[in-house]
Amino acid sequence: MGLKKRLFYQGILNHGYQRTIGKELIFYNISDYLVFFTIFCIEARKSGVKVLSLCLMPDHIHHSTIARKKEILTKFIQVASSKFTVAHNPVCHRKGPLFDSPFGSAPKPGGKKARTNLIYVGNNAPERRLCTKAEEYRWNFLSYYKNPNPFSEPLSLHHASWSMKKAVHEVKFQFAQSKPMTYAQLQRIFRTLDDREKRQLVDYIITLYNVIDYKSAIRFFDSYEDMLSAMHANTGSEYDLNEIFMGRSDACYARLTQIILKEMSVEDIHEILSWPEDKKTRLMMKLMGRTEATPEQLAAYLHTHLTHIVNGKVVSSR
Repeated sequence: MGLKKRLFYQGILNHGYQRTIGKELIFYNISDYLVFFTIFCIEARKSGVKVLSLCLMPDHIHHSTIARKKEILTKFIQVASSKFTVAHNPVCHRKGPLFDSPFGSAPKPGGKKARTNLIYVGNNAPERRLCTKAEEYRWNFLSYYKNPNPFSEPLSLHHASWSMKKAVHEVKFQFAQSKPMTYAQLQRIFRTLDDREKRQLVDYIITLYNVIDYKSAIRFFDSYEDMLSAMHANTGSEYDLNEIFMGRSDACYARLTQIILKEMSVEDIHEILSWPEDKKTRLMMKLMGRTEATPEQLAAYLHTHLTHIVNGKVVSSR
């Protein structure tokens, strides 16, 4: 779908869909999500694109947006994707483009199609067994409409530790400069915080940078509660974009990370992406059967070529 063929209506909600070139995993840990989110929000503000919903899944991304021109929307996604790729590639030990280009998109004219799309995007996580209800998933950002800290205790800087105060000050400064959070910053900051403080800081960063126009999304429903009820009652559907799922659940990815960090003496999960192919294959054999992950999901997780099983062994398809 080139730029000239992209169907677009001015002022109409547009469903965007992004997947990596090799169907690789994108988001392994909190830093991956926060770096993308802060870049996305900054570029949305700069471009004047209105974001009604955003959902970051482990291996793909959904966004529902409204833009004045097709070229504005396209440039916004290209710039945000490019900046994330530049930040993400060194951490994941990869080179070159990350996302399929051009990104998938489809306009949703009319209230019914817009509602169906918002339900579909919000429900991606429950559909992939990452949670039971849409608002329980942090990375579709639904719970941040009414609560600045839905996944942590309220933050009181007056009673916060010196490390937490310093972290908040650095995040505020970065935001004031219209700059996203970086991997190096987040790694350094999180190292100084305990688990409770980390959860608080994640909520703080999301709330500070958040550009999602919840009120515009809610206008397609009777209320925020009605929007959530619609998500609980319907899965939504997508006829215009060909979304391909691997396996039955995406919960396997978090479990794979837990196993590797615990058993492989790996400090940063991204380290495994730099391993040679034979070492990745051996790791795949160790992981096989320990989660619901299919060979395709394991290959996506390890950023390696597709494999299949012959007589209980992982065999390259190349």
